[in-house]
Amino acid sequence: MAKKDYRNNLIETATRLFAERGLNGVSIRELSKAAEVSISMISYHFGGKEGLYSLVLQEQFACFEQIEAIREMQDSPVAKIEAYIRWSIRRFREYPYLMRFYTSELTNPTPYFATIVDPAIKKIIRILMEIIEEGTCLGHFRKGLGAGDTVLAIVGMVNYYFLSTLATREIVSHSPERDDEVIRHYMDLFGKGILA
Repeated sequence: MAKKDYRNNLIETATRLFAERGLNGVSIRELSKAAEVSISMISYHFGGKEGLYSLVLQEQFACFEQIEAIREMQDSPVAKIEAYIRWSIRRFREYPYLMRFYTSELTNPTPYFATIVDPAIKKIIRILMEIIEEGTCLGHFRKGLGAGDTVLAIVGMVNYYFLSTLATREIVSHSPERDDEVIRHYMDLFGKGILA
């Protein structure tokens, strides 16, 4: 196995194990055994378990940078909200472990929360608040709408859809084939609640 293969194998293995048990729930010995590499390879490539965890978090949260494309859209605030919902669903489909890291870091933050997770989440919230405020100024959304509360409701709605999958899979289909239907439902809920 080439050095690059060792590195990628470690990242893939660590992503799965850290998502399942968190930073402190996985030992460096477990990581090396699961990835079938020596402990020294973890130190060589990542400077240790913490460096590997930091890289995994960076990879998981790198997709949050895509929110800039939504901010820059030359479209209505309503279309931008729909684009956010669509992007969020795609993000969780493409990064199946992201929700675990997201909730784990929010409820039991590691030292990397402040530098990786917190800025990513704040950026999304701020951009969405700008979109809500823009929509209110343009008369697309009703006056007096609290931008922060509205954004948290929208973000929470989408996140909970994926967070609750295990508990609701027998009640609600979470199939990717339903994504467009879910987006339509969420936009209907959103629109009827705030459109002027």
